[in-house]
Amino acid sequence: MNSDDYTRIEKVIVFLEENYQRQPSLQEIADQIGLSPYHSQRLFKRWAGISPKRFIQYLTSGHAKAVLENSGSILDAAFEAGLSGPGRLHDLFVTFDAVTPGEFRQKGDGLLIQYGYHPSPFGNCFLGLTERGICWLSFFGDEGPDRSRSELFRQWAGARFKENPEITAGYIKKIFSRSDIYDKKPLILHLKGTNFQIKVWEALLKLPPAGLFSYESLAASIKMPKAIQAVAAAISRNPVSYIIPCHRVLRKSGQISGYRWGTARKKAIIAWEAAHAERIFHP
Repeated sequence: MNSDDYTRIEKVIVFLEENYQRQPSLQEIADQIGLSPYHSQRLFKRWAGISPKRFIQYLTSGHAKAVLENSGSILDAAFEAGLSGPGRLHDLFVTFDAVTPGEFRQKGDGLLIQYGYHPSPFGNCFLGLTERGICWLSFFGDEGPDRSRSELFRQWAGARFKENPEITAGYIKKIFSRSDIYDKKPLILHLKGTNFQIKVWEALLKLPPAGLFSYESLAASIKMPKAIQAVAAAISRNPVSYIIPCHRVLRKSGQISGYRWGTARKKAIIAWEAAHAERIFHP
């Protein structure tokens, strides 16, 4: 994994957001990241697995809206079939262990949480682990990890904390690697949230791979179609980014926005997943 690749990709995404209407050339894109057109092409192929032109198509609201329009029946079918974590794009087996009401009140009293900072395909990330599973995953950029660390410490205020990147590195490799997709040993999440938040996060884990879904469809899937704002609030409090795919929920218009770790990163994850799905289903 190379966080420098993502930093360059993010610059391109921001540039394309501002200039997509005029369809900038590969040379213009390359100029944004200080590379030649040839090396820019290689960067995209290495990071996304597809050409810059194809990658750009996945970043448009038109593409997102088209996917959303076809997602309603897919989501219904997925929930009726009882799909859960194994439906994730890279066959990552995900289950979770929610804290009890008593544990919720105690804020992790007596728990040891180990954490580490690591590169990922979407920039640097911060991972926290209890003895029962992953309790935190967030991204950070040039601002550093202080905000992420403070949020974790505040959420689990009663816990003890220990930096241990040797332990967390193995989890990061499994979360983001494409080389061991047939490893069915589950990733266990240890989630701390209200009953409603847990319900929404569980629904997010059931989303079919690489799909995009509206807040309305997700609210309907948990039998609370009028609770759209509450669903959006629960999504914004997701403590385990990427694994719980809150990035796949969009406005009905197809606009890609409202991501806790930045709109550019949300677009990058969506396009990256779409590219990998394309390679899996249409090699």
